[in-house]
Amino acid sequence: MTPMREWQGVDAETFRTQVVPLYQPAVLRGLVSNWPAVARGRESPEAIASYLQGFDSGAPVDVLTMPPHVRGRIFYTEDMSGFTYTRDRVAVSKVATQLVRYAKFDNRPGIAAQSALISECLPRFKEENVLPLLDATVEPRIWLGSAVTTPAHLDESNNIACVVTGRRRFTLFPPEQAANLYIGPLDYAPTGTPISLVDFKHPDFDRYPKFRDALAAAHVADLEPGDAIYIPTLWWHHVESLEKVNMLVNYWWKGHVGSAAQGGSALDVLLLALLNLRHLPPEHRAAWRAIFDHYIFSATEDVSSHIPAHRHGVLGPISPEFAKEVREFLVKQLRK
Repeated sequence: MTPMREWQGVDAETFRTQVVPLYQPAVLRGLVSNWPAVARGRESPEAIASYLQGFDSGAPVDVLTMPPHVRGRIFYTEDMSGFTYTRDRVAVSKVATQLVRYAKFDNRPGIAAQSALISECLPRFKEENVLPLLDATVEPRIWLGSAVTTPAHLDESNNIACVVTGRRRFTLFPPEQAANLYIGPLDYAPTGTPISLVDFKHPDFDRYPKFRDALAAAHVADLEPGDAIYIPTLWWHHVESLEKVNMLVNYWWKGHVGSAAQGGSALDVLLLALLNLRHLPPEHRAAWRAIFDHYIFSATEDVSSHIPAHRHGVLGPISPEFAKEVREFLVKQLRK
């Protein structure tokens, strides 16, 4: 596996003009080392729990609880009829208190508060802990838990993830490694997006032989409190929380740097393609490949230059209002 490229002292301009255009993962060492939350986390688990309690609005957040025997792995049950966790909704301060209490025991349940909007559950936290690289419209989210493992998965947004307390190991793969990661069901996954079925700690190379090729293309990094990582959109990432108490704050955005995540999911397009294209004869699929390539993957301005501007429709700029009209049209078509 290849160590990730590391950057020091990155500012917004450097991030926008030098880091993002590479479309490669990057470790941003010490990016948030000046956060008060990081300082409290370095003191003790009790200190960060107390710090969070001071911001807690009491709003419930999604929390996953795993029995001790699954060792914190967010995954499927053995027969894939369910997942290795139960889901509950409680306040962040209660999660922090449970983590501190469970940290005293070896055979403890796994706990993970997942992707909770900080503006809802911890008002004022982001006023003290500011990420200088992105616009303030990009909302931070909190991930708080014990030593849990999130299997390799992808997100449709760019991501900056900042380690507040504990250590995390990130293993990333380029999008084209999907064939070597043995991805599970597209429409049934414990993380919301499809995951790799390979157990990275104990890979079964007889069952998953192409995973060796994925490892050869992998990028890996260990992050300490105060460090951050940039994960480009659609890069597969496997995340291990390594301490008894771990906290991370992340920021998702689509499109240009600093714009908040918006729009629909391209995974919806993939599901529709599986419904409508996959069963076609090979020559028909090849024809559709050419059409998709013309209009999307290799599209230029020539695709609509011969059409009057007022009739460009979906081939021209798409405003939020027009996007809503198109989605409503598609909903009507799907209901037929």
